[in-house]
Amino acid sequence: MLLELAEFLSRFWHPLTVFQYLTLRAILGVLTALAIALLVGPVMIRRLTQLKFGQPVRDDGPQSHLAKTGTPTMGGALILVAVAAGTLLWSDLGSRFVWITLLTTLAFGVIGGADDWLKLRYGNSRGLRARTKFVAQSGAALIAALAIYLSAQSPVETALIVPLFKEVVIPLGLFFLPLVWLVVVGSSNAVNLTDGLDGLAIMPTVLVGGALGVFAYASGNAVFANYLGIPYVAGVGELVVFCGALVGAGLGFLWFNAYPAQVFMGDIGALALGAALGLVAVLVRQEIVLVIMGGVFVAETLSVILQVASYKLTGRRIFRMAPLHHHFELKGWPEPRVIVRFWIVTVILVLAGLATLKVR
Repeated sequence: MLLELAEFLSRFWHPLTVFQYLTLRAILGVLTALAIALLVGPVMIRRLTQLKFGQPVRDDGPQSHLAKTGTPTMGGALILVAVAAGTLLWSDLGSRFVWITLLTTLAFGVIGGADDWLKLRYGNSRGLRARTKFVAQSGAALIAALAIYLSAQSPVETALIVPLFKEVVIPLGLFFLPLVWLVVVGSSNAVNLTDGLDGLAIMPTVLVGGALGVFAYASGNAVFANYLGIPYVAGVGELVVFCGALVGAGLGFLWFNAYPAQVFMGDIGALALGAALGLVAVLVRQEIVLVIMGGVFVAETLSVILQVASYKLTGRRIFRMAPLHHHFELKGWPEPRVIVRFWIVTVILVLAGLATLKVR
């Protein structure tokens, strides 16, 4: 929006051409989203409290969590507002990548919002039926997959890229659609499972989102892409602004979500942010790298799968409780220790993911 305005006004005052630079607009996206989150946050928290949008807490979870009952939830709406504002203000609105990513993120936010609303309405932690939620997520993910597939302008946009190898590019054809579905829906649910402690999910999301922004910038620049041996996708660099807005909104939300949390993200935020990470990874052709950088999300998801499978097959549990963060809590780790150590692991994994840019 402001890019178009700056381009028009630059005819009369040349210095405004500076807004054509992606790096500047990405920084402005970060600052805009951060400012909106910090300014709107207190108002939203007060309003959520007045509406008695208090978080229902599982009675079969760690007993220390019972004290969190009543803490305002659906704070993820704040993240979505900030991300949307930062993206719409500073990105090129003619970019198909921006619209596919933003609209899919908001669609998953609507699904998560409906889930949160039902939990609040009926005063329990169930929300939408699992099948209903899964079908809605699958529909949104497949629509995004079709949009990417039908609008692709080069074969590499629908091929599987294997990190560490320059020449390994696997054409997927129509198999691209189930890949996108798996990555987007899987990532969405993985972040949702991780969102169980104050600030646990949002900081890894910020770190991974920022790293994906680096990939977007490199993949959208023909010179950098050729030098690094990664696929060049014309126009995908605009996602740097989206990733920047996600980082700014996430940091702004963390201001209120840090232990002890004043507000919870809720499914409206977790499902949307997970979908956003998955979709950006797809668009920059780095799905495998996302698995590396989002290792904490992967571990949390696998802990649930293994726990359920083990209990059904053998009647025994592998972990004291799943997802994984609850296991460490029940081992006696204080909540802040679990959170910070998971953050540290994510930093290491993100650095490993970024290293694949050069190690090829």
